[in-house]
Amino acid sequence: MRQLEFTEFYRAERDRCLRAVLAVVGDRQLAEDLVSEAFTRAWMSWQKVRRHPAPRAWIVRTALNIRVSWWRRRRREVELGNAYEVADATGSDPPVDPKLLAVLRQLPQRQREVIVFRVLLDLDTEATARALGMARGTVTAHLSRAVATLRGQLVTEQSQEGGA
Repeated sequence: MRQLEFTEFYRAERDRCLRAVLAVVGDRQLAEDLVSEAFTRAWMSWQKVRRHPAPRAWIVRTALNIRVSWWRRRRREVELGNAYEVADATGSDPPVDPKLLAVLRQLPQRQREVIVFRVLLDLDTEATARALGMARGTVTAHLSRAVATLRGQLVTEQSQEGGA
C-alpha cells in the first residue's frame, strides 16, 4: 500500500516538481539530480511526507535545500549559463515557456523561489511562507516585485516583437 501510494504521487508530481526546481536553478541536469534526491528522501520519510499539507512543496523545498547544502560544501556559485532547458511535458501540465525561464533566471533567488511556489506549484501565500521559512508579508513583497519585473520584461519583449 505504501509503495503504491508513493508511486502514484511520484508519477503525478515528478514533472511538476522538476519544472519548479528547474525554474529556480536553471540547469536541467542539476534539477533532475536534485528532484531525484528529494524523491528518494520523501520515500525514506513517506509516512511524514504524505501527511504534509503540501507534499509537492516538501519535494521542491527539499531539492532546493539539497542544492544549498551542495553549494556550501563546495563554496562556489553554480553557474546558470545560457543553456536553460525546459522539462518535457509528459503529464497534463504544459512545459514552462523558455522565454519566461530566461526572464525568471534574471530575478533574485528569493523572488524566483516565491514565483515557483505561488505560480508553478499553485500554493497560497501561507503555504508558500511556511515552505520557504519566511513571513507572509515577505512572500507578498517578493511576489509583487517579481511579477512587476516579469511583466515589465515580457511586455517590453512582446511589444518589440510586434513592432519588428
